[in-house]
Amino acid sequence: MTIDPPADPSAPETPVRDQPALDPRGLLQKLQEISPTFRDCKPLALRIDKAIGERLPDVDRKVIRAAMRIHTASTRYLKAMEKGTHRFDLDGHEDGEVTEEHRGHAAQTLKERFAEVERRRREKRKEEQARQRAEEAERRKSEKMQQLLSKFSRN
Repeated sequence: MTIDPPADPSAPETPVRDQPALDPRGLLQKLQEISPTFRDCKPLALRIDKAIGERLPDVDRKVIRAAMRIHTASTRYLKAMEKGTHRFDLDGHEDGEVTEEHRGHAAQTLKERFAEVERRRREKRKEEQARQRAEEAERRKSEKMQQLLSKFSRN
């Protein structure tokens, strides 16, 4: 067993953070608290990540980018982009327009996403039907075996 030497009182203290670093989802929650644009899920102004970095300088750029990917890939945001005409800054003020290209991209992404969900639902339904058919076949086979056993065990 080793005993650590006592801490040097003249050594500088390691800085203690008041709060843990934000993760992307935590940042999104904070943005929803402070920004009507995020709270109401409006189309974001271009380069809003820079504005977030200026307003929240302690947040790592990678966390901001990850949070933006999560937010802009959400179905709710894509629906807002599909229907939106204007983009908004952090304070909820108009800051540019949503182009037809961006609206089309959002619509296409939603279409593909919903098609994928429907494809999975159909696959799951087919698997369930196949499982039920297999169970029914096994049940019939078991009944048949019971009938044969009872028929031949009587003799």
